[in-house]
Amino acid sequence: MKVIFLCGGIGKRMFPITEDKFLLNFLGKTLLQHQMEVAKQAGLNQFLVIGNPANMGQIEQIARMFSGAKIELALQKQPLGIADALKSTAFFSDGAILVVNPNDIFAASAYTSLLQEAKKKSAASYMLGYQTKSYFPGGYLVINSRNVLKHIVEKPKPGQEPSNLVNILVHLHTDSKRLLEYIEKVKTTKDDVYECALDNLVKDGHKIKVIPYTDFWAPIKYPWHIFDVVKYLLDISQPRISASAYISEKATIEGKVFISDNVRVLENAVIRGPVYIGPGSIIGTNALVRDYSHIGADCVIGYSTEIKGSYIGDGCWMHSSYIGDSIIGKGCSFGAGTVLANFRFDEQNISVIVGGEAIDTGRDKLGAIIGDNCKTGVNVSVMPGIKIGPNSIVGSHACLTKDLGPEKMIVSEPHYRTLPNPVKLDEAKRKELKEKLEKLGGIEPEK
Repeated sequence: MKVIFLCGGIGKRMFPITEDKFLLNFLGKTLLQHQMEVAKQAGLNQFLVIGNPANMGQIEQIARMFSGAKIELALQKQPLGIADALKSTAFFSDGAILVVNPNDIFAASAYTSLLQEAKKKSAASYMLGYQTKSYFPGGYLVINSRNVLKHIVEKPKPGQEPSNLVNILVHLHTDSKRLLEYIEKVKTTKDDVYECALDNLVKDGHKIKVIPYTDFWAPIKYPWHIFDVVKYLLDISQPRISASAYISEKATIEGKVFISDNVRVLENAVIRGPVYIGPGSIIGTNALVRDYSHIGADCVIGYSTEIKGSYIGDGCWMHSSYIGDSIIGKGCSFGAGTVLANFRFDEQNISVIVGGEAIDTGRDKLGAIIGDNCKTGVNVSVMPGIKIGPNSIVGSHACLTKDLGPEKMIVSEPHYRTLPNPVKLDEAKRKELKEKLEKLGGIEPEK
């Protein structure tokens, strides 16, 4: 059976993180590599990856590196949704297929539960249903008492959900040719051709079985969902400290840590796991890294910096900074005294502006979301939930309380006056104070 990974779309809600979600790096591997490994655990080894013109080169590199599976590639020229992606696979697809969104994180049991049910030949297609306790911006499933699909409602408004059963895009279709035929017949002006095709299959008497899924599931819809992926992958992975890493005898390493090749941990640094540190990175003197932090390759976490629960891309440099619950792209540099605040005074959930709308993140601790190649000057403060677009600069002493777009620079311009210095130092008072301090220390005052 062939697994089709849909990698041709564009994640508009992830800005200022511009990397394709399936290309984000976790524990030294792209998310797509992790997904392929999960499929292999379930006994699947035939993959078809659909990419777009911008990411196909990176997909080809991943395909060359990955072993133990037959990998084919297909090009989706424009991001026109699932149905259009599947049309581009018509040449490759025949028989049964598994259609997968690689930006959703799930366990191997997602595959095995579908495969086991398919052996019973009880339906034409099979899909996963996940019971959610809160609103999710995706598809909802309406089923009958026998878990057979009746209808899909795509992205209902909050409060108008037809059920609490969310559609996870891991779908098994026993007849891919028939699916493509139904896709071709759909007439709609919305981006729901695939869902309409499934609805039409149901109307024509083709049974689609919904399989309850209760294992781990974390969709990446917004940047802060990256935290869920980091936590899950760190929790299920075995800790490792590379033999080529240097760790000072005066450093403290506690808990579950992943320290990659050629990492240097200097004296008095503290790493409290779960934590991942990528190859070639330096954890400087007196630095503290803790609480599910994920640091990329070739980073410098300099003197007296604290990293708490943050995802940091490759090649980032900082010192004497506080980075709390933040998402940071590649190649960023933070001046001394930079603070990414992560907690409101009123202790309420933090909202982030996405597409002009304030989205409740569901998190009471969230720092900044910063794109690639950004810089801050000394003593910069960034308030919780603020976004900074790629290639932007926050000047020294600025306090950023609103989002900053890409390719921008914001500077603090206080108005100072230059006056004659009226202060005259009293050397006698200075000498008296010094004598008092010397007596406290048990030192005879100088004569």
